[in-house]
Amino acid sequence: MSKQTNNQATQPETPTSSAFAGFIFAAGSILAISYPVLALSTGVRAIYQIAEGETTNSPWLTLLASLFYTIATVGFLKQPRPAPKKSKPKAPSQFFLARWWRALQPAQAWKISLGVLALETVLTLLVGTLSYASPGLLGRNVWQYFGKDYGYLPLIQPLLGLAWLLHPQTLRNYNVKIGNR
Repeated sequence: MSKQTNNQATQPETPTSSAFAGFIFAAGSILAISYPVLALSTGVRAIYQIAEGETTNSPWLTLLASLFYTIATVGFLKQPRPAPKKSKPKAPSQFFLARWWRALQPAQAWKISLGVLALETVLTLLVGTLSYASPGLLGRNVWQYFGKDYGYLPLIQPLLGLAWLLHPQTLRNYNVKIGNR
């Protein structure tokens, strides 16, 4: 038997751009599910705090966060998709939100989500910092201590969402051009 030699040097694997692109693609799908869940949970929390007679601004900050999460969801759900196969045309819904949804272009949804996620990130950082500097100032809200009560999702999600929205493949999918691209 001949002796086999291993001429290949063993090198640690490094993340490739395709692996990162796969991660970013998966992040968009995950955010399309997690953002509505967070919107619902924070909305219910805000309503509960208001019903209980909370005297601080915390329920209103939580309600604002819930609104941001709902609006940001639009960008994750309004991704360009391949045209569906031909089927019987359905009568268009006359419900105003359905008409608005059909009229909303993906690039518009991208811009709306980008703005909301940027503002959400700033507010999360601001409220999180203030909650450490002056704990009683804003009361218990979703952004307190950078979203500690929610497993830090209020801090992680907008950052991940911004990374997804600004990824070159997402920009191509939404037909968004930034600068000289």
